[in-house]
Amino acid sequence: MGRRSERLSRQGALAGEAGEGDVIQVVSRAFDVLRCFEGHDSRLGNLEISNRCGLPRSTVSRLTHTLTRMGQLVYLPRDQKYRIGPSAVAMSASMMKGAQLRSMIRQRLQEVAEQLPGTVGFVVPDRFHLVYLQFARSASALGLHEGTGSRISMASTAAGAAYTAALAPEIGDAFIADMEREAPEAAKILRPRIEANRQSLHERGYVVACGLWSPHINGLAVPIWSPQYQTFVVITIGLLSSMYDEQRLHAEVAPLMLALDRSLGSLMEGAEGDVFNNRISRKPVAMAVHNNSKPINSEGVNELEAGTRRARPARSLRAGDGRR
Repeated sequence: MGRRSERLSRQGALAGEAGEGDVIQVVSRAFDVLRCFEGHDSRLGNLEISNRCGLPRSTVSRLTHTLTRMGQLVYLPRDQKYRIGPSAVAMSASMMKGAQLRSMIRQRLQEVAEQLPGTVGFVVPDRFHLVYLQFARSASALGLHEGTGSRISMASTAAGAAYTAALAPEIGDAFIADMEREAPEAAKILRPRIEANRQSLHERGYVVACGLWSPHINGLAVPIWSPQYQTFVVITIGLLSSMYDEQRLHAEVAPLMLALDRSLGSLMEGAEGDVFNNRISRKPVAMAVHNNSKPINSEGVNELEAGTRRARPARSLRAGDGRR
């Protein structure tokens, strides 16, 4: 009787674990559906959503029905399509509070954009993509015209190269392994470059990607540790390759982006709570341009990234910090 009870207990535990896994999968798929809507006015039917997120149409139908009941989506009978609902808009609005900090970030991006004819962006990771939270460009900017909310590939951009290179090696390798299962074509682009990207980040503090996203665009990106999100955000710039070859990126663009890295890093460390929270330290942040060829070191371990290491300028490391 004791053995039978123990066996049933083990089976129940396994069933509980499986049930939890099912719930996680459903939640993940629901977010995949919501990501398909690129703007408030975007209208999509179940078939279009299915094609965009790669889920069976029957699964999409169940998810859109549930999301509509929750207010995350709205069904439009005349079009037989869905659009983002009031609950999703309200949730998004609450997350985008803190105009002061967003303005300060954009101001610093603009300071760089006024000196370089490209698009400077502040992006955050979203699975195998990155999303622009802020951007700036000069009036003379040519080529790349991304904007707030734009999604870019993790595999074929300087920003993605910098983000994955900043992760602790075991975490970065696991991330690419996930990509190989879910986005194999993207993984084929990223995996051969990961070690060179890590070396560049270690030696220079940034990563470049020339002609990878487009033969006409060269990019440079710097990862910044976000204490609010316990992961890396990235500042990146895209410039016309005909104007800025790799040598010019290193000589002229890198010093400005490294200075921006220091400026935004200090700004985010001074902010309390969420990156978009209203309570912000008002201390001024200097943005002097210095050529910093010191390697990025790392410290700290967090639960959310399960081993992602915290990148900091060498001058801010304390004794005992973990180092690469």
